[in-house]
Amino acid sequence: MKNYLFYSFLLVFLASCSGTKSLQSILPKSTCSQEMEYSVKEIPRPFHELNPDTALTARFSTASLNAANAIGLIETLTEYIRLKKQAGNSLEKRIQLLELSQLVSQRINLSSLEISAVASEMDCEEERITQIAEYMRNLEGDKESKLTVAAIIAGASGAITSGIVLSSNKVSSKLDYVGIASGIAEAVIGMLILNNKRKIDYTHERNPLREVWEGKQAGDSAFPPVVWYYITYENPALTGEKSIRTQIIERWKNFNELQPKKIAKYFGTGGKYSTEELYNRANMYDLLESYIKLIKQDLTSLSIEFDGAK
Repeated sequence: MKNYLFYSFLLVFLASCSGTKSLQSILPKSTCSQEMEYSVKEIPRPFHELNPDTALTARFSTASLNAANAIGLIETLTEYIRLKKQAGNSLEKRIQLLELSQLVSQRINLSSLEISAVASEMDCEEERITQIAEYMRNLEGDKESKLTVAAIIAGASGAITSGIVLSSNKVSSKLDYVGIASGIAEAVIGMLILNNKRKIDYTHERNPLREVWEGKQAGDSAFPPVVWYYITYENPALTGEKSIRTQIIERWKNFNELQPKKIAKYFGTGGKYSTEELYNRANMYDLLESYIKLIKQDLTSLSIEFDGAK
């Protein structure tokens, strides 16, 4: 029976060893940012604090004017509308209108590229983290399958051994040993299955999520001024209106259990991540990316309304 005990524990040991490469070997340095960092510049004054010309409010929606304010075009649009009223047949003023029109289009296009660049970084990080999480989940699934097979073999071995002892027609304490050994082996395997959770050291010195969570930009921010203005803008005069940043944080809290330890991990420089925590972090990036992309809707509206004002 000592041999049975030995082989039972040997079976458990072999089943628990995956023989796979180190998890750290699948975690190369992130190249998602491509060294893209934005110096913190002065954020435009909130649109609700401005007193735009009535000629602007008559031709553009509030959302479009807020977008124009985010990319620094309020004065340019005001000048364009004023000059358009005076242009008449003046060639000089028509040339000035053309120059202003080109400036507006150029600024909208540049801002759109900046927004796309930020959204691409969020998407890249999400995909990278998801790939790591899926690899870890596959390892967990593989180990669980091996442990399940080991549990079946342990149970079957115990039954067979018990049958052999009983068939000898000799009452023996060996039968008790077989039952004890089989029970211990199955219990140990069961515990290994329940605790089949891997963790990986995952660090992130560059952490856009932290900037959103804390509501302040780092010295070298992941967000250009236009994006930061947009996600933090809130008009206190509109009851119930929340900034995009506030909406993002509320959804993070709703779909991720943000205990203090996880807050320090997610919004700090990293730590030991489980598979589920990696999936959570990927989902947080996905949500942030989707909100950033929405900025383009207002830029598109601004472009359409500007074309209609020409």
